[in-house]
Amino acid sequence: MTGNAKISNKVVTAKDVMLYIPNKIGYVRVLTMVLSLFFMPRYPTVTTIVYGISCLLDALDGTMARKYDQCSQLGAVLDMVSDRSTTACLICYLCVAYSQNFYIVIFLQLMNSLDLSSHYIHMYATLSCSNKKSHKNIDSNENWLLYMYYSSRKVLFTICALNELFYMSVYWLSFSESLLWSRIGLWCFVITLPGYAFKQVANIIQLNRAVVMLAEADAILANEKKQ
Repeated sequence: MTGNAKISNKVVTAKDVMLYIPNKIGYVRVLTMVLSLFFMPRYPTVTTIVYGISCLLDALDGTMARKYDQCSQLGAVLDMVSDRSTTACLICYLCVAYSQNFYIVIFLQLMNSLDLSSHYIHMYATLSCSNKKSHKNIDSNENWLLYMYYSSRKVLFTICALNELFYMSVYWLSFSESLLWSRIGLWCFVITLPGYAFKQVANIIQLNRAVVMLAEADAILANEKKQ
């Protein structure tokens, strides 16, 4: 949104956009995520609360944006970056917590790379190769799983929540000396595994979709140069 855009006869400035309610929520998400990092090594209860607040706010910013008509490109990017950064920070800690298990570390690194690359490439391809304003706008005649994932807010929220809870279950399991957290982690791991698997499949599909979109756009440009 540009600085001279008008809503209700009031000139909207860049500062106004940065102070939109959903964007303020995004800032709080970043703050609580950073705060949770200081508690992760020794305080699972505090970490769960603070990190949980950061994740739950993810469901609030979009609602506030629609309610107050404060949707913005800044908000969309902030939401995407906050999502990816929050999960990435937790995975970074898990790599340290499970540093003695080579295979777990490799798995976490690969899943983190898939998550980051699939979302970035998909957003870039959508914005640069189509007239759609959001990477979440998937046509019903495209991949059914990706369409179901992005078209339904309930499905999107549920899958994202299960994905975060899966990584949290791995975090809780790292406290092997605590019977309580070990049990919570185990049960949560089993319950959230299907949703986590769904999320990774969706990541692979959207990565493939984005690559095809970019390749097709490149092919069109290459053919135009020959004419």
